[in-house]
Amino acid sequence: MKIRAGYDIAFNCAQEVPMLLLLSVHPSRQHDLLTEHVIRFSPDVEARDFRDAFGNICTRLVSPPGIIEVRNEFLISDTGLPDEVNFRAEQWPVGDLPDEALIYLLGSRYCDTQKLSNDAWSMFGGIQGGWQRVQAICNYVHDRIEFGYHHARGDRTASEGHEERIGVCRDFAHLAVTLCRCMNIPARYCTGYLGDIGVPRDPAPMDFSAWFEVFLAGRWYTFDARHNHPRIGRIVIARGRDAADVAISTAFGSAALTRFNVITEEVVYQDQLQAAE
Repeated sequence: MKIRAGYDIAFNCAQEVPMLLLLSVHPSRQHDLLTEHVIRFSPDVEARDFRDAFGNICTRLVSPPGIIEVRNEFLISDTGLPDEVNFRAEQWPVGDLPDEALIYLLGSRYCDTQKLSNDAWSMFGGIQGGWQRVQAICNYVHDRIEFGYHHARGDRTASEGHEERIGVCRDFAHLAVTLCRCMNIPARYCTGYLGDIGVPRDPAPMDFSAWFEVFLAGRWYTFDARHNHPRIGRIVIARGRDAADVAISTAFGSAALTRFNVITEEVVYQDQLQAAE
């Protein structure tokens, strides 16, 4: 399967503004790129990439005053398979976890584990099996939170989302990540592309998506509390402790978002169209 993805974003800067962008495909998926993957700026500015502490590709620049446009469009190969399911994946004892997984057991900016630990153990402590426990958490979060773009709030923590019972995909991910960490299951926040592939098309404008990964049976598995079923065509951009680590843009000054368009769609060739007629 081939997927066309990209974005067309614009900011209006009141003055020169240093900016940090996380808009590049994650290194783990760059070998799947079929075309060049280049972030283009208008007006042209000097920018450079570096790897952050989580291995994500970050882009640094200083925007001039006025409108700056940020664009990219590329083709990427995908297996076309849904998220992997492994009901036998077991939770490892904390003492057996690799060093690099331990940070994903700790509370973070939006994943306030200390406020939800008692609730988590009362609800999920009796569930046996790592996969079964994580799936129970996903089921709970999926039912607990009402999705709506009008519910978006950039500073909502997991405990607040749990109490308010509303949110967007980041709130589903934050709550699920937090509950997993409360149960001593390493969980990390992910952001990237997720198109309507293999599912009915969502009439809402396309956006980047948030999901999460958990460490079970010696490796990371993908879960999605918002959709709560395996999906096709995820393209990860960044991973971190929570949304604070993987914001698509961070401006160190006044930079108002004036345009935001995201593309994620399966490429359908003409011969496939003709065969379907």
